[in-house]
Amino acid sequence: VQLQASGGGLVQAGGSLRLSCAASGRTLSTYVMYWFRQAPGKERDFVAAVTWSGVSTYYADSVKGRFTISRDNAKNTVYLQMNSLKPEDTAVYYCAADLRSPRTTKSDYEYWGQGTLVTVSS
Repeated sequence: VQLQASGGGLVQAGGSLRLSCAASGRTLSTYVMYWFRQAPGKERDFVAAVTWSGVSTYYADSVKGRFTISRDNAKNTVYLQMNSLKPEDTAVYYCAADLRSPRTTKSDYEYWGQGTLVTVSS
């Protein structure tokens, strides 16, 4: 399985971006899908998760109300809509997939994407 993250870029504070993570190799419709991020010099942190049905979502406190995770199982793709971006959102964003129950630990996920860089200027 390969996860391909895309959609990163440079945006001004207050702007929006939508990240996509497309899976190939097998269907991930039964997997919990995640977004994590790693800022320069910092550990990778949980950002958001969505269950296989898309009904249940989970967010880090720092992004609640600004970011929205969603998925399209027909397209084998998960999205992260990021609004009201702040300079502290600058990071490499990674998607991940795992069959186990949703959690926020920083590692031990079955599949990882390669990351896409988001830079928010002040």
